[in-house]
Amino acid sequence: MIKILITFLSYILIFFNANLLADQTKIKIGLLAPFSGEYKNLGESLLFSTQLALNEIGDNKIVIIPRNTNSNDKAQLNKAIEEIIDSGAKVIIGPVDSNNFDELKKYKDTIFISLSNKQPNIKENIISIGISLDSQIDALEKLITKQKKKKTIIMYPKNQYSNLIENQIKDINLKNYKIFKYSPDPKILTGEIEKLTNYPQRKRNLEIRKKILEQKDDAQSINELNKLEQRYTLGEVNFDSIIIIDFGNSLKSVLASLAFVDVNDEDVLFTTVNQWFDKSIFFENSVKNLYYPSINQENFNKYNKDYMKHFIQQPDEITILAYDALGLIYYVWKENKGIKSINDFFIKGKIKGKIGNFRFSNDKVSQELSIYKTENGKFKKY
Repeated sequence: MIKILITFLSYILIFFNANLLADQTKIKIGLLAPFSGEYKNLGESLLFSTQLALNEIGDNKIVIIPRNTNSNDKAQLNKAIEEIIDSGAKVIIGPVDSNNFDELKKYKDTIFISLSNKQPNIKENIISIGISLDSQIDALEKLITKQKKKKTIIMYPKNQYSNLIENQIKDINLKNYKIFKYSPDPKILTGEIEKLTNYPQRKRNLEIRKKILEQKDDAQSINELNKLEQRYTLGEVNFDSIIIIDFGNSLKSVLASLAFVDVNDEDVLFTTVNQWFDKSIFFENSVKNLYYPSINQENFNKYNKDYMKHFIQQPDEITILAYDALGLIYYVWKENKGIKSINDFFIKGKIKGKIGNFRFSNDKVSQELSIYKTENGKFKKY
């Protein structure tokens, strides 16, 4: 199977490059992806994704020019960009992240459609179409307001992304919220969350109340005592909704710690950020009602099914963004009968993509995300 995929990948690269000799009226689009190094599987997945988009668009006037960025190698990145420009492309899909944006700005006459979600603002010649934290927070704000929650805790770990998160949530519109930064070390995390939730006092409240009820023998007291035996604490926490900006095992550790200190998801609205429908979140997770914003699940499932059908493997989640990037470029090219500058991309109204609807406004890209809920081992649209 690996040999088949490598052969197919080589065929695609040869096919794309052969098309460079074709009719000059065609639109040439560069693709920057890591075809070697640590992230080469992602690069191949991006290439396959653009092939899938080409199949659906069905216009032979599109020419893709893929070049290897070799995983964070600036010299290789610049070489790849220059080769793409020399081949006649004015628009390039990539790079995947925002680490090399300063390099991209040197090519002022070239438009880059980055898949990064870290900088949703349109920067000179760069448009980032990743699922931005801005768009996710906006969707969560609407959910929290709709559920009439009044006190929100925004939680995120102390790591290299803390400053980025702080910059992106500083304009949040919630009226009453607090920031809680926690240690990524699970051994320290639980103690921090105990303080946040006033766990020691709530535990003492329970013990005191149980001792009082144990001295009584009336039916009401016995009934209340039986109920309290099923609990770990007594008393409410000082918030009614949580936004946890975290992923993977770290997110699971936070959820486990909150469950340990008896924060009930029936009383507190538990929310997190986009998890790409990661089913592992169902396991070792005692929080059953967890909400998060995401792209359109139906489209995501269809994309994965089509990708699997054509390439006999699962795609990397973010490659759906490359699929949409190609569709966006093609739409702009058709509407304007060419692409002259980044201004051609400032489209009024909504743009429909595989991820759902998105728009260009206030010099940034924003997505209209739906809210999904984990329930009984499934993701359900809220």
